[in-house]
Amino acid sequence: MVPASPGDATERIQHAIDYVSALAPEPNGLRGAVLLLSGRHETHGSLRIANSGVVLRGQGMNAGGTTLRATGYDRRTLIRVVGHEDRRGDEEDAVAITEDHVPVGATSFHLETTTGLQTGDLVRITRPSTQEWIEFLGATDLGGGVAGWRPGTRDIIWHRTVRAVAGNEITVDAPLTTALERRFGGGLLERCRLPGRLANVGVENLCLESAFDPSRPKDEDHAWYAITFENAADSWARQITFAHFAGSAVAVFENAARITVQDCLSLSPVSENGGHRRRTFFTQGQQTLFLRCFSENGRGDFGVGHCAAGPNAFVQCEAAEALADSGPLESWAGGVLYDDVRIDGNALTLGFRPGNNAAIGWSGVNSVLWNCSASVIRCWRPPGAHNWAFGAWGSFEGDGVWQASNDFVRPDSLFAAQVQDRLGKAAADRLQLMTRSHEGATNPTPERAQELAAIAHTPPPQLRDYIANAFARDPIPDAPGNAPSVDDLADPATPPPTAPVRSRLILTNGWLTVNSRLLIGGTSGVAWWRGTTRPSEAPGNGIAITRFVPGRIGRGLTDDLLQLADGLRANGTAALDHNYGLWYDRRRDDHERTRRIDGEVQPPFFEQPFARSGEGTTWDGLSRYDLTRFNPWYWSRLREFADLCDERGLLLFHQQYFQHNILEAGAHWADFPWRSANNINATGFPEPPPYAGDKRIFQADLFYDVTHPVRRKLHEGYIRQCLDNFAGNDNVIQFTGAEFTGPLHFMEFWLDTISAWERTQLLTARDGNPPAVAHHDISADSCRRLPVIALSATKDVQDAILADPVR
Repeated sequence: MVPASPGDATERIQHAIDYVSALAPEPNGLRGAVLLLSGRHETHGSLRIANSGVVLRGQGMNAGGTTLRATGYDRRTLIRVVGHEDRRGDEEDAVAITEDHVPVGATSFHLETTTGLQTGDLVRITRPSTQEWIEFLGATDLGGGVAGWRPGTRDIIWHRTVRAVAGNEITVDAPLTTALERRFGGGLLERCRLPGRLANVGVENLCLESAFDPSRPKDEDHAWYAITFENAADSWARQITFAHFAGSAVAVFENAARITVQDCLSLSPVSENGGHRRRTFFTQGQQTLFLRCFSENGRGDFGVGHCAAGPNAFVQCEAAEALADSGPLESWAGGVLYDDVRIDGNALTLGFRPGNNAAIGWSGVNSVLWNCSASVIRCWRPPGAHNWAFGAWGSFEGDGVWQASNDFVRPDSLFAAQVQDRLGKAAADRLQLMTRSHEGATNPTPERAQELAAIAHTPPPQLRDYIANAFARDPIPDAPGNAPSVDDLADPATPPPTAPVRSRLILTNGWLTVNSRLLIGGTSGVAWWRGTTRPSEAPGNGIAITRFVPGRIGRGLTDDLLQLADGLRANGTAALDHNYGLWYDRRRDDHERTRRIDGEVQPPFFEQPFARSGEGTTWDGLSRYDLTRFNPWYWSRLREFADLCDERGLLLFHQQYFQHNILEAGAHWADFPWRSANNINATGFPEPPPYAGDKRIFQADLFYDVTHPVRRKLHEGYIRQCLDNFAGNDNVIQFTGAEFTGPLHFMEFWLDTISAWERTQLLTARDGNPPAVAHHDISADSCRRLPVIALSATKDVQDAILADPVR
């Protein structure tokens, strides 16, 4: 057990998790539970459950229970349930499925051979996304001739367990959710093993909360995701209250299966009202169940991700004052059931999403709406597939199958009826669905009319309250008994932390040396724009230290900086050349200059150095930037990587500016934070922008004009931030900017600003007081290590500076 105590509890809780993770599992697969006692537990970092059979449990999801509070500025996930991605199988041994057509819902089919297959085997079934199928769907071009599907980017992959083998026919444990058709490539099956996949992991009976700045109602400098499941199966999150997270309460990613999320409340999210925010309950996995979940002020509250193989179910869920529609949110998610789902103030959608250059296209397929209500119900029929709406309430759109619109259908719950058919009435009763009255009140008897009149004096039962009282129906044991306290456990069997060995960069006779050895190796740049979150394509996105994909860590997503640094070193790369991205939002990859119709920004997000203000609207649809406030996540990422460079003998080339934004294509300027329309700082650039030929932009003269009082002050503050951020680092070289060809007067201004900063640092260190630098502890010794400056400019500017006796 972990008693509540003041201060950062991250290490204490993680120590308890690691202790339970090391216990031997019981026959039921469980090792034990970490019990967080009632009270507030503050965490400055993330918690990671990386072994099977571990439960993280509190003593109540309501007031007086257990609150786990994520503090700080990091856009992290509070609890990661994460196994190891180590699928083992041989695609060359995959065998073809022989039928011309295997229908939706099938669990049996024939193979070329079943040699080696036996009951209990885990198999991987792949439906390829071929050019023929894409053309059949009309998805080669989804608008403007610039966006469409490509072969291999929409493969459907099911993981199933073999239930029976008879000759060349096999039966698996769960149905297929998209038909397999020989004319579109058929299907392949291979045995596989997932030794790194976790099982029997739970998070339950507590409140998860993200701290935020209450003076900033659109604050995003705090925890984004509460719980994520990656490479996990047969696990759960239940009886949890979530508060203030910017991204998701629970997200189940593509390599997870059989996850149950039950009796959960998500309240008062804090973020911009924009894309990939507030996706409250989200799955990209298969065979996941969201049972009795409530969300307020969410966006895509009950969403399904890219090519989610399914089946997946949302049962008795409600979204209050929804800010965007629910439904499958990305391409070709199949076999989704929305059963008694209510969306207040927005839509529930099965159908087609153009998705701008994200090329979403057909999203929900072979899916069912059952006794659902929403402001708008959309049910469209994809080519070669179906969608069904039974007992829908709302305004209607689409050419799918509609039955009993504006009426209720029986049974009240399709999911419960299916459970009863398969497992019996006792299993269905254990779902504990809240009873809703579907009684018709037309022409009641006088006696019944009097009863209905009496009932009308009080509000009907609310799902939110029913969830909050889940402990009374389904109590979770939370007495500590004789469980040891984490404070009584032996310290982890790891050596005490030591100061990292620094491989300090020194300029020796004009040579860059580290540890007295000449630094030799290549230079790697970073991605400026482009990218996707689609799993099959993301690894090709390249490196970008400050690229952010909410909730996701990995190649081409939010880079794991430790893996990145080690990879660069192993590949013989000596330096990483960093500049901020051309724009934040992937929609701008289309190189248009128009104002976006809404804030449906698309990741990966190339974070900018400046923080959003929460005021007004930029050209990308989110709030305007404040050029006097700096993006904590952006700068902390750079500082963390710089620390790794110091430890590993790597270099970080820090390009303070990026000239590509102020010259060349007009789209480079459209979303740029310095543009007057995109900030609250009155930067004085002309609006509307004077695009040359209504296409190109030439703002360099104005941008480098330091006689403008507002821009001069902003430049000074920004340059100082660039220096402050790396004040304790040795292996950073500061450049004026990527592609810099600016005038002599700006280079002089830049060097003078650096010199003034250096004098401040030296004076402060001489007086024995470390300078006040945001988010960084700097010793007096480190203050004397002045930054290494690169004179990267045109030759005339270089010659003038080198001839200047002062500079």
